Amino acid sequence: MSTPTADDLADRIGQLAQAADIEVAVAESLTGGAISSRLAAAPDSSTWYAGGVVAYETHVKYEVLGVPDGHPVVTEEAAAAMAAGVADLMRADAAVAVTGAGGPEPQEGQPPGTTWIAVCLRGEVTTELHHFSGEPADIVEKTELHALRSLHDRLPQKEEHT
Repeated sequence: MSTPTADDLADRIGQLAQAADIEVAVAESLTGGAISSRLAAAPDSSTWYAGGVVAYETHVKYEVLGVPDGHPVVTEEAAAAMAAGVADLMRADAAVAVTGAGGPEPQEGQPPGTTWIAVCLRGEVTTELHHFSGEPADIVEKTELHALRSLHDRLPQKEEHT
């Protein structure tokens, strides 16, 4: 079986969300809306995708998503706060959040490619750290794919009956 593409994962997320009656939301920093766009383009997204927040500037993470003011944003704690914050803001059952250093320069002392992904499912947050290589566009693409996979893997895995 081939490795699923971002489109494949978005389609499957939609199927799983519909089958479990779950609303999905996204909080993005370094991906700049790529994850939100991918989910919005998936089949029947209007029935399960609540929306997203692109919090590119640090103050947006603080003021909108609940990252503690003054806290570093390329951290596990920031990713977790972003996922929980956007789930609350959008009244969603599940949310994925990404934050990191996209490059080409380090951010907050973290080398380019340092990426935190958090998934919040009904109030329970899990996080993962990645160190992606490549140019900024490569890092964005890898982050998007891994975030979609993380969200997919956390959703209830029951099959939709047609």
